[in-house]
Amino acid sequence: MMERKGAKDLERPYRKALSWHAFYRGKVEITLKCPVTSYDDFAVWYTPGVAAVCREIAKNHLLSLQYTNRWNTVAIVSDGSRVLGLGNIGPEAALPVMEGKALLFRYLGGVDAFPLCLRVKNPEELVEAVKMLEPSFGGINLEDIAQPACFFVLERLQEELEIPVWHDDQQGTALVVLAGLLGALDIVGKNKEEIRVALIGAGASNLRIADLLMKAGVRGENIVLCDTKGILNRDREDLARDNPWKWQFCLKTNGENLKGGKREAIEGRDVLIALSTPGPGVIEPEWIRRMNKDPIVFACANPVPEIWPWEAKANGARIVATGRSDFPNQINNSLGFPGLFRGVLSVQARKITDSMCLAAAFALYHFAKKQGLHEEYIIPTMDEWEVYVEEAKAVAKVAMEEGLAQKRCTLEEIEEEARTLILRTRRMVEEGIRSGTILLPPEGEKE
Repeated sequence: MMERKGAKDLERPYRKALSWHAFYRGKVEITLKCPVTSYDDFAVWYTPGVAAVCREIAKNHLLSLQYTNRWNTVAIVSDGSRVLGLGNIGPEAALPVMEGKALLFRYLGGVDAFPLCLRVKNPEELVEAVKMLEPSFGGINLEDIAQPACFFVLERLQEELEIPVWHDDQQGTALVVLAGLLGALDIVGKNKEEIRVALIGAGASNLRIADLLMKAGVRGENIVLCDTKGILNRDREDLARDNPWKWQFCLKTNGENLKGGKREAIEGRDVLIALSTPGPGVIEPEWIRRMNKDPIVFACANPVPEIWPWEAKANGARIVATGRSDFPNQINNSLGFPGLFRGVLSVQARKITDSMCLAAAFALYHFAKKQGLHEEYIIPTMDEWEVYVEEAKAVAKVAMEEGLAQKRCTLEEIEEEARTLILRTRRMVEEGIRSGTILLPPEGEKE
């Protein structure tokens, strides 16, 4: 039985976060990657020498991916309209999250990422702002943008930019959920082609999860989605009129045209995937008892899951996952975007496709399977850094096969570059701590 955590344990990350963020005044900074050994070096790195590089790029703008750090640089873009489970808190309040994302990009994937929180009036303005950024970046990571604007922004930018654009709340969440589900299904001995799935919440994450599950082999008629007004079905005239993105799932899922709310959606299902309102109490324990034998429960709302893991287990759940690092089976996007972008950037892919997301998901699954799947290990953890190398190789391979790579590499070259960049960051942090360049956090937290 999963151990119930005390209130003190659950609150510890919040207390530490305030103290540590104030101490460091931010999590990331710009540092140098080239040497400065004498005053003469400035004539090479800056004027007059840099003019030679500028002239070459002016002839062919793609050379910016060779002569500058653009090839390894991602913009993390948010308008702060839907941050974690906190809602529309604005661009300034979103900045700590985007800085954290930049930290994860660098430490886990060896990718330089810059948090850019924008004050925009509407989705069209956000699209135009990101288009202006394209010359400086090798990729765009959209983050914490409310729906339905997030769908519009992603579609427009994917069509109009020549660099990969990705919305982590959609594609990142979907690939990691799929990876965890594949591992969980192995343990309970069920086939993805036969399972019945309930998705509680019909926001950007769950809509993309449903889409990727179907592309991976889950039958659409066996999936139901449930939003705040009830189960998505073919009689939902409100969605037919107001939300074309949701409406298409009314047509592609729920083969029985089931109606009702969360309880009806969950009953008789093998899998429950919830990305909805932070809990606890959003999912009732008795609903878990109404699921099929050996149910799989992913309660992934942040910062508090829809149902506590120990409650789900006590009511029959065979496998439970959450979005939190302080419980087993963390379903966290940090397992997806660093490795995926590492592969995309290494071959200078122009787009990120669903095939690349599937490749990343299966890379995560196969890595965990090699380590040994069990009920509290259905997916790799973030400290297994080698998984990001495997992900990068799988994604880069698909990008080259689909003709989207502007740079051809062998898988051995991709692996070597990924290992070098990831280990370089880890060693820099270790050396910084040893030398005192990076200070350890203050002690004396009151428990």
